[in-house]
Amino acid sequence: MGTLQYGNPGIVVSFDDRALLHLQIVITAKLRRGESFLFSWTDSVEIGSGRSSMWLDPSSTLFYRFFGSRVPSVNREWIDALMLTANSGTGLLFTEEPGTGSHGVRPRS
Repeated sequence: MGTLQYGNPGIVVSFDDRALLHLQIVITAKLRRGESFLFSWTDSVEIGSGRSSMWLDPSSTLFYRFFGSRVPSVNREWIDALMLTANSGTGLLFTEEPGTGSHGVRPRS
């Protein structure tokens, strides 16, 4: 289970390493182009369900921490699906990998 850390000291959101890699690719592409956007996800049952969002812009402080040492394979279909939401008016919406089960999201501060 990897983490995305936002801000300083900031918000820590946990994702499966595979999911985190795909988010890193999409978020980095958007920020590299100087684009700001909203990033939203559904919280896991363990933290009370619900939905969370954060505003990301090129000046955001982000830190990606992966639990495993191996780089997961990249699913281009998942990247395209995430990028489609990231380029929409509602912003990047984390969705599970096409054709698989859930990748629990457990934000913590």
